[in-house]
Formats: sequence, C-alpha cells, structure tokens
Amino acid sequence: MLVAAVAVEHLDAHGLETRLRRHRGLGRGSGTSAADLSAPCVCRRACNGGPFLTHCYCPNVSAAPRSGTIERMLNLKQIKAVSLDLDDTLWPIWPTIDRAEKVLHEWLVSNAPATAAMYASPRALREIRDAVELQRPDLAHDMTALRHESIRVALSSAGDDPSLAGPAFDAFITERHNVSFFPDALPAVEFLAARFPLVSISNGNADLARVGLAPYFVASVAALKVGVSKPDVRIFQVAAEAVGVQPHEVLHVGDDMVLDVLGARNAGMQAAWVNRGQAAWPHVEKPHLEVADLSGLVGALGPLAY
Repeated sequence: MLVAAVAVEHLDAHGLETRLRRHRGLGRGSGTSAADLSAPCVCRRACNGGPFLTHCYCPNVSAAPRSGTIERMLNLKQIKAVSLDLDDTLWPIWPTIDRAEKVLHEWLVSNAPATAAMYASPRALREIRDAVELQRPDLAHDMTALRHESIRVALSSAGDDPSLAGPAFDAFITERHNVSFFPDALPAVEFLAARFPLVSISNGNADLARVGLAPYFVASVAALKVGVSKPDVRIFQVAAEAVGVQPHEVLHVGDDMVLDVLGARNAGMQAAWVNRGQAAWPHVEKPHLEVADLSGLVGALGPLAY
C-alpha cells in the first residue's frame, strides 16, 4: 500500500529573496549598452566577480548552455516545478558513506569492542549490511531501517548488547549528513528555488534540514516514507502532488539512468540527466536534456528566468 507521507517545508520568501538578491550591471565582455540595464540581473554573482557561479546567466551575458549539454526535446513552457535527486546529483554519495562507516566502526571500537573485533573494518560492516539487504527485501525502500537492522545483527552476532544499535546508528547518520556538495550544486539549487517550487525525490535517507537545504525546497519525498523506491512511478506521482502540479509539468533532475531518467519518463515527467561521468546512453528512451553538471541545467533553463 502506498503511503504518501510527505514532509513539507515552506520557503521563507523574504529570507530567500535576501539571499538571492537581484542586482543590475553590465556583464564582462558582453558588448551590451547601458540600455540593457533595464533588465535585472539574476545571476547572483554581481557580474564583476562573485562567489557563486562560474558562468553568468543574466540578460547581459550569453546564456548558452555549457559544453556537454545535449538538448533533445525539452519543453521549457511546460515546466512548472522541478524535482531533484540528492545523492550523486548534489553531492557524491560513496565518499560520504565511506566516512560514515569509518565513524561507525570507531564508535563500535569504543562502545562495542567485540563487534568491532568481529567486523574488523568498515568494509566488513558494509558486507553485513549488504547481506541483510538480501535477507530483508521488505526493507529495500528504507535505508535507515536497513542500516539499523544490520548494526543490530552485527552486535547480536558478536555477543554485544543489540540495544546499542540505536546510538551506533546515530553516529553513522550524523556523519552521513556531513556531505560535500559538488561545486555547481548550491548555485544551481539557488537558481532553481528562485524560479520553481522544488521537491526532492530520494531513495536514500538524507534529510534536507540536516544538510542545510530545507529553505530551498517546498517538499521532500523519500522512499522510506512513501513506501516505494524509484523508479516506481508512484514516488514521482507523490512528488508532483506535493508541489501541486501534474507529472507532465515537472522536470526531474538526477544522475541515475534508470532510477531517475526512465523512472521520471514513465511517470509522465520530463527528465534531465546529470551525466558527470560522460557515460554513453544505452537505452532507447532518452532524457529530454543531458548535462555534464548542474551549471549546464542552469544554462538550459536560462530563458525561463525572464
């Protein structure tokens, strides 16, 4: 049974506008005249040098997409909301998980030494997590329950107190939220949030508030709350409902060919593939937009800003 348990965060419009304040000015090398100042710049980098974007997308500078952007059949006029994947779209996930598993193992060394000795490395802890995933398909959509259960099994098998699974998981999940954003991620989120209602769609257990992104999103849709994972079309439908639009009015952005692109397409959404590794597309159905990073997405959506 599908449970549409969606956590909604309302944007602080005044605070967001303060952070994304608009300004006026001529772009460097643009060849524009003073008359062009009638159009407000929304690039948020002051055009003469700023901390956010490496490319300016204001009316005074060319908004051509970055190299690596492939536009196939993107319908800009149809987009009323944007959904974003999190892991490997806004930050690399495996370095984050590696650090979190090391923190977990260090916690076990201090608090459950028998378990730490039996599972003598973070890799061993990941192996038992993978084994539990095979044994408990009912937890496939819930990364939090799956990780917690794997820790409990490890503690029990080593003769330690299984009730320690709770605080051990807390140590893991705290470090799991210590993410390192891709350089293009935060500028792109700011750009999108100023123009569209944003909703995250994730099979993982990242919390928008804990990574500092909640103010930019209208809603967060997670597999562990909805009860199904991407590419199931129902999780995409829940996301569209959370921002009050129809699926065909949503552009979904993500890195995974099947979970994000084909899942979104099957749900009736447009799909943008973030292809950071420059992989070849192997499927018959293609993304509506392919970009090398999120700066390419900003460039492709630039015309919608005005």
